[in-house]
Amino acid sequence: MHNTVHFILQGKGGIGKTLVSTILAQWLADQDQLPLRCYDTDQENATFSRYKAMAVKHVEVMTAARTIDPKRFDALMIDILETEGNCVIDNGANTFSPLMSYLQENDCFALLQESGRKVYIHTIVGGGDTLHDTAMGFVSTATSTKVPLVLWQNEHFGLLQSASGKVFTDSHTYSDNAARVCGKVVLAQRNADTFGADIKKMNIARMTAVEVRESEKFNLMEKQRIKVVFRDLFEQLDKVNW
Repeated sequence: MHNTVHFILQGKGGIGKTLVSTILAQWLADQDQLPLRCYDTDQENATFSRYKAMAVKHVEVMTAARTIDPKRFDALMIDILETEGNCVIDNGANTFSPLMSYLQENDCFALLQESGRKVYIHTIVGGGDTLHDTAMGFVSTATSTKVPLVLWQNEHFGLLQSASGKVFTDSHTYSDNAARVCGKVVLAQRNADTFGADIKKMNIARMTAVEVRESEKFNLMEKQRIKVVFRDLFEQLDKVNW
């Protein structure tokens, strides 16, 4: 993995974009000798930028009048284009539409590809009550771009299946766009009292898996469960057709 650019895009808030960004960034950090560069474009909840170990750069695109100035995305693009290495861009729900418009109007995906970079969009579909909205977001992203997609299936809100029991990846919504998907990662629903509590503790502390391993704030079993989760996720990322 070298000179790849990863956009985490999903219009619905609270669906796990920052979690996906942190997992992906930790996996990418092991894939290339050059430093990984991470960006946070969220203007309201810049959670990704609080992970000190990842040295995330917050991209200010909001003006004093609380409006988003699309031209401020220029700094992000120039930064990506002027330096070698892998990049992760976490995007908030508040900047989803402006960033997508900017990327398309300026033909940024083609520009990045012409500069020798491989571009991927990571889209998240959630289960339970979030399924319909996030599935529509997946379709919108798939039909409005030609970039390879990585589908993250977030089971935190419930399994990804309809009221009639039909699994999302067996639906026409998915199959009509499946050719665009180069890989899938499942954020599996695990025991909330153990695995769930440990991951939450890790996220609140804004720590990486490496930091947890070396921290005295986590006991042996907490460290073990986090190790199990990340081993599973990294194995899934290894199988994506990059």
